[in-house]
Amino acid sequence: MDGRELVRSMWVFGRVRGPRALRSVWRRRRADAAALPERGPERARVPGRVVGVEPLPGGGIVRFARSELRVCVTVGAAVFWGWDGAEVSPSYAVAGEVPEPDTRVVLEPDTEGGWRVVAERVTVAVSRDGAVEVRTPGGVVLRRELPPRWWEPVGGGGARWVQRSEVAADARFFGLGGRAAGPRLPDGSYRLWNSDPRGAFGPGTDPLYITMPVQWVVADAGTHMAFYDCTWDGRVSLREGEEGAGSGHDRPGLSEVRMSGGPLRCWVLVGSPARIAYGWAQLTGAPAVPPSWALGPQHARWGFGSAKEVRRVLAGYRERGLPLSALHLDIDHYDGHRVFTVDRERFPDLPGLAAELRGQGVRLVSIVDPAVKAEPGGAVYEGGARVGARGAFVRDARGDVVRGVVWPGECVYPDFTDPLVREWWGGLYAERLEQGFSGVWHDMNEPVSFTPFGDMTLPRSARHALEGRGGDHREAHNVYGLAMARAGYEGLARLRPDERPFLFSRSGWAGMQRYGGTWSGDVATGWPGLRASLALVLGMGLCGVPYSGPDVGGFDGHPSAELYLRWFQLGAWLPLFRTHAAIDAGRREPWEFGPEVLEHARAALEERERLRPYFVTLARLARVTGAPYVRPVWWSAPEDRLLRDCGDAFLLGDALLVAPVLARGVERRAVRLPRGRWYDVATGRAYEGPGLVLVDAPLSRIPVLARAGAVVPVRGADGAVELEVWAPPPGRAGGGLVVRDAGDGWERAEVERYVSRWQGDEVRVERVTDEGVVAVGPEGVRVRGLRGAG
Repeated sequence: MDGRELVRSMWVFGRVRGPRALRSVWRRRRADAAALPERGPERARVPGRVVGVEPLPGGGIVRFARSELRVCVTVGAAVFWGWDGAEVSPSYAVAGEVPEPDTRVVLEPDTEGGWRVVAERVTVAVSRDGAVEVRTPGGVVLRRELPPRWWEPVGGGGARWVQRSEVAADARFFGLGGRAAGPRLPDGSYRLWNSDPRGAFGPGTDPLYITMPVQWVVADAGTHMAFYDCTWDGRVSLREGEEGAGSGHDRPGLSEVRMSGGPLRCWVLVGSPARIAYGWAQLTGAPAVPPSWALGPQHARWGFGSAKEVRRVLAGYRERGLPLSALHLDIDHYDGHRVFTVDRERFPDLPGLAAELRGQGVRLVSIVDPAVKAEPGGAVYEGGARVGARGAFVRDARGDVVRGVVWPGECVYPDFTDPLVREWWGGLYAERLEQGFSGVWHDMNEPVSFTPFGDMTLPRSARHALEGRGGDHREAHNVYGLAMARAGYEGLARLRPDERPFLFSRSGWAGMQRYGGTWSGDVATGWPGLRASLALVLGMGLCGVPYSGPDVGGFDGHPSAELYLRWFQLGAWLPLFRTHAAIDAGRREPWEFGPEVLEHARAALEERERLRPYFVTLARLARVTGAPYVRPVWWSAPEDRLLRDCGDAFLLGDALLVAPVLARGVERRAVRLPRGRWYDVATGRAYEGPGLVLVDAPLSRIPVLARAGAVVPVRGADGAVELEVWAPPPGRAGGGLVVRDAGDGWERAEVERYVSRWQGDEVRVERVTDEGVVAVGPEGVRVRGLRGAG
């Protein structure tokens, strides 16, 4: 903890009544000591040798001397295995029905006493001592899981376990949820425990708010994703491999997953990145589509303070002709920080304010924290006490309601793993809708309980419903934010059935995309924080959460004009484009940084609005295909080793490559291009990839390049959708998909497919339909890149 973080921690601790926080720590430790005794002596166990097999649809059960392994390949070629009776369900990650096994799969003997499951697109080999290999149909090993090891208390109780894996020497690791050090994960250890970092964070901070045991591995031999479906506290250690020089042996890459409890079960998906993303969405649920207004620029601040200040900020945008889609109100608009209340002195007519803003095309979005002030007579507190037989709030092992300290003071916590509690909590959002809010953002839902030191969470012995199975906080902690997001999303959908809910959450777990998106949380103001912002968005996209973005400008501190502008320019190309700052970090409106920054920010805002139809398309396609809006540059060419190491640029859909400026004083930067021709959208100059090119990056803009042949929907001067077509190379064709805005309801949107090609000395655009190919007239089509197309 550095000096600034220490000061902030002391400030927070003082604001929330330090003695109460100390009592909360004492109660938590006493409860854990009583309910979670020391494990005592442990007995180590490994599977032993194979003693038999049982064929089943999709695979079968391989029995060992001291364990058994179930292997199943689904109809989508996803591979599942579970040890010691671990099944696909119950699972917070897997959505809907359990995937059907592929009945064409064959279980047959393998070499040296092992067995293998042979499917069309993957082979799973199980050795006689319990190692599991995932192979391509050609026999190339993508991943080798060594025999696992368990440690079981001699006196009885759940086992902790470790699973070590080997991957190719040239492989690179990605994923694991929100990691500030990414997108390519460096060698090291990563904790699997959703955490508030107790202040602003940078690239070296770990863990953060969203941790997931979702691991992408990209190698020459192929790409795969491994997901260990276990919600317990754990740690993943990674070490990249090394290729032998000359006749030397390769050293494989290593992954080690250690879990403090829970089932040992794993999913593996193989194939191209696009195929893996599709399979992941099929398994864990399609991403929610945000309403189209949520794809525009948004502004937030902890400390608006009053309706007058909200109107002042909106007037600033309007007077300067700057587009704005939403304003976000933080905890300071609540009465004493109590959730689902309003400070009537500072916001005397919040519904009227919301209607006034909506009349100008701006929505209000409300923060919602899970902690409920423990006060007799409080509406939410008393209402929660009447839910079900035991009330809505988390209890300890003795049956007492668990209390912690958050912004309102002493608080209690709803148990969102209980369906009754989710239904009750979702109904509370009626108050937010009555106040005129159009969406919500969930904060502090790791969950947080303030302490002056240590882990800011609930007692690990706290009891949870876990969908009726029962369990404690060790199992429930990582899915608390996910379950809260489900409660909010389903509640909003019930209360306002004609509109898609808008919700994003600071914490969550695998599958959270079903209920909305996320944001970076309290990223530190500074150039390292700017770089971490991009890493987080790329990492969350690979883990199935396509809608995310950072606090533009950083959460704490005061950014320089240059840093703010470069952050603003990056944010304009990310799915969630939102400025935000702490209460003591000053204002973040573009005009606060001088006239030059204002004009360059205006250009970024206008370009974002011009590209709104493209963002609408990406949002709809993410739901259909699972592909994130923001993708690593290796997405279409994972075999390119140089692209795997590129973490300072990204693809926006298939059409655009964005290269933000991530360091002070840069006005020209190197950009690593994938294969093909790329046009600088500002100058029209063409570059040929693969390769490294030097591109201008003046303070007025960041480099953005368009793929030759791309068809991009944009907003024309009259507001209608136009097709911006980048000329394909001579003799080649291109194309793109377009989904037009079908409104903010549940209407099914139509996916339009276009191709671009040369016909004589002209670039023609055609729409591909079920009935055939239809030429698109010149109206509403703008061809660019003709000067560099020869």
